[in-house]
Formats: sequence, C-alpha cells, structure tokens
Amino acid sequence: MVTICLLRHGETAYNADGNKYCGRTDIPLNDSGLLQAGRMNKVLQDYHFDHVYSSPLQRAVRTAEIASGRPQEVTSDARLIEVDFGLWEGQRAHDFIHDDPEAWANWLADPTNFPAGRTGERGQQVLDRLDSFYTELVAKHDGQTILVVAHNGVNRLFLAHQLGMPLKNYRMLVQENSALTLITLDTHKGFNLLKLNA
Repeated sequence: MVTICLLRHGETAYNADGNKYCGRTDIPLNDSGLLQAGRMNKVLQDYHFDHVYSSPLQRAVRTAEIASGRPQEVTSDARLIEVDFGLWEGQRAHDFIHDDPEAWANWLADPTNFPAGRTGERGQQVLDRLDSFYTELVAKHDGQTILVVAHNGVNRLFLAHQLGMPLKNYRMLVQENSALTLITLDTHKGFNLLKLNA
C-alpha cells in the first residue's frame, strides 16, 4: 500500500482573477500561493516523505518544493500536468460558455469522450496518463509515503474515477489551492480517501 498526500498547487494570478482556466499556461504562484504552500509545509510536518512528485509546471513544482521542504528532491512527471483546456485556456468560464455553449454542454455531459475547449484533451486521455502514473507509483513505492502536487482538473478527474463516480460529476469534488487530500492506493485493496481539503 502507498500513502499519498495529494495537493493542488497554491494560488496563481489566474486563480485570483476570476478563476481563469489555466491548463498548460506556465505561470508562477502569486504571493497568496507562496503563503499557502508555506502553511502546507507546517501541516505536513508529521509526514515523512519517501519521494516527492510534481507536475512540471512551475506553480506545482514550487508548491512541492515549499510544502515538502526538500526542493532538491522534487521529481517532475509530465503525466501530472493539468488538463489541456484547448480554446478555453486563459478565459473565464462565463466568457467561453457565452461564446460556445455547445462545447461546454458537451464537456459537462460527457467529459470522458468530448475534448475540453474543443481542441484540448478528452477526459479519457487524462485518465490514461494518470492511471499510468499511479500504477507505476504503487509498483515502485509499496509501503512508502509520497507527496504528489498537481492541479485542480487532473486531481478531480482522478478522484472521481477512483471513487467510481460518473466522470461528468468530477466538478462536485473540490480541490482547494494547496490543501491536503490524503489517499491510499493498494494493488489488491484499491483506493481509499482518508481526507479531503484538510
């Protein structure tokens, strides 16, 4: 069994500015995001991490460095990168829904098979790369405690899938900036959600 402390990165300017969709845009943490990561470092003092993984985007890497207190030991993995939001990138939801309500309706109804923002990733593509990452994680780190820092979209899609929810319900799960979700993964016992947004 692997114990995983799963975080969403700290706040960015896009989060603060009407929650613009920030998929692959590589922007840094803002001042609030840096403070959130520092707070998480204190929350995680009781954990000993055998390894630290992060999305390669700087907002996730920096959160991992600060939260873990081990900046030289963060391993970036491209499979943890945020969803490619296609034409929605850099826009607020109310703007792109107004411009293309059909694309939004399709994504809400069936994110597994419809691409985000018409030209982005399908939910199944996201799950395929996350399943690859977490299957490898369990195989490599049995009995260990791991810190994983990723993003709002990928974390919620992963959690929804592991909980057996229809993927269209992934938005019901909240991933706050730099808050702790604690899970366990086991080859035989499967998935357990121990904490959400602690």
